[in-house]
Amino acid sequence: MEALFIYIAKSAGLVVMFYCVYHFLLRKETFFNTNRWFLLAGLGTSALLPLLVYTKTIFVQPTPVSNFELGQVSLSQNISQNISNQSFEVNWNYILLVIYGLGFLVLFIKFALDFYSLQSVLKGKKIKQQADFKFIDTTENIAPFSYFEYIVYNSSMYTSSELENIIEHEKVHSDQNHTADILIARIFCLLFWFNPVIWLYKKAIAQNLEFIADKEAAKKLSDKRAYQYTLLKITTHESCIAITNHFYQSLIKKRIVMLNKNQSRKRNSWKYYVVIPALVSFVLLFQIEVIAKERQQASRNEVSKTGNSVDVYKISKKVTDQELKEIAENLKKKHDVKASISDVERNSNNELTSIKVEVQKGSQQNQTFMVRGSKAIKDCQIIVTTEDDGSIKIDFLSENQENQVKVVNKERKVEVKNVQNSKIDCDVKTTDNTHTSVTTSSNANTNATNVSVNTNESVSVSVNSNSKPSNRVMIFTNSNDSNKLIIEQKPLIIINGTIASPDFNISDIDQKKISTVTTLLGKSAEDKYGDIAKNGVVEITTKTTFGKSQFEDLQGKVVKGHPTN
Repeated sequence: MEALFIYIAKSAGLVVMFYCVYHFLLRKETFFNTNRWFLLAGLGTSALLPLLVYTKTIFVQPTPVSNFELGQVSLSQNISQNISNQSFEVNWNYILLVIYGLGFLVLFIKFALDFYSLQSVLKGKKIKQQADFKFIDTTENIAPFSYFEYIVYNSSMYTSSELENIIEHEKVHSDQNHTADILIARIFCLLFWFNPVIWLYKKAIAQNLEFIADKEAAKKLSDKRAYQYTLLKITTHESCIAITNHFYQSLIKKRIVMLNKNQSRKRNSWKYYVVIPALVSFVLLFQIEVIAKERQQASRNEVSKTGNSVDVYKISKKVTDQELKEIAENLKKKHDVKASISDVERNSNNELTSIKVEVQKGSQQNQTFMVRGSKAIKDCQIIVTTEDDGSIKIDFLSENQENQVKVVNKERKVEVKNVQNSKIDCDVKTTDNTHTSVTTSSNANTNATNVSVNTNESVSVSVNSNSKPSNRVMIFTNSNDSNKLIIEQKPLIIINGTIASPDFNISDIDQKKISTVTTLLGKSAEDKYGDIAKNGVVEITTKTTFGKSQFEDLQGKVVKGHPTN
């Protein structure tokens, strides 16, 4: 909508510019036909030039950003955006659009009524064909006018000499299709009704057409003075149709003055070129779009200023399975980097919507990059930098943050990945005034992760760390259709202090009843629960205490003989 208002403003500005050039430099010149095309060119330029945008690309040095940093930035941006969206604001764009629409509607109705009035005058009348003209001698008390090939007049109101002058004048209008100019000007008044200059512009077009018709008609008439007297007589008839070229016009004095004015000197034609530098300035100021683009790093074996070798492997939405396989093979062959590409999903247009890439160099830490969403991904890159000492650095760059923070269709996803020796606290508010508190914490002694879910709406939080991974993933999902809690790599599950059996289906717990979820990993889990906790522990506390019978009714069995203390 903002683009529409910008277009309207630019078009209106160009109309003002052309009118000012005509009014101050050209309207007193006798270059009537040239003025006609100048005014029409002004309308055409104002309609088309704002649509022509020249794109200029400038290259900037890229700033390497890790996937984890991208997630944090995206999370903070979405939090601030969602919070700001809660406050009520008046949308002035919609108000202006309604006002514009009302003005357009009123003028459109007036335009339609003028056409109806014209048709009522032409319909059912006797037409006399002469060459390319169709003459209609009406009995109505209206001013003579022409409408394309039609010339309408009331012969009973004029003498034969006056009628001859009138018909010669209207023949010029009809022969040169002046009606088209009037209709074009009227349409622009309809579209840009709020701009007062457009109404002056329309008046200037109509007046210049009368100058043309007066000049050409006077050449064919023997008595020029009698033609001027006819102009004065017709001024007493004020009934006319707006969308036609009618013989009566106000400002008859100006028409007579221009009819008797000497031909302008050709050297005065320089005035038309004044508009050219104005148009150039308009293009330079408003029609050049500058796009900043990072310098291409994708050229392999490129050596930076520090001497580091940089290789970039691009993954686009159109990438094929074979190309993904080649990327993995090249990483292994050239850098001895083991790459695993999985979770590849595509939409109906065969565009990539989800992908998971895991890379590892020798015994170094695993690095995982994941994009999940319903829309096609934006371009992402695997950047492998070989340092001077031969060490390898791997970075992921992507404009697609759907795997980081995504609010879609009121579906909540919380992902906790590779959490160890890190602490992140965040509060997220959604647009429907719900609240989520997510806290993950870990240290060398406890290795605990706490997640509190206080709402049923949607947000997604991804947490990564640079320390040795724990290789555990928890996904909490809540949708409108079903409230489910899904945990991959199923650990020991304890609900309100009771140990559930291995076949207990945790997805059947209503997430609305969950108060807190705590995970224990590694040594801290085994210290508390023994060997049965070697795969980790998930402690779930509900808002309402479940008893043994309730568990059995819900899913099956509670493991007996395993105290939680």
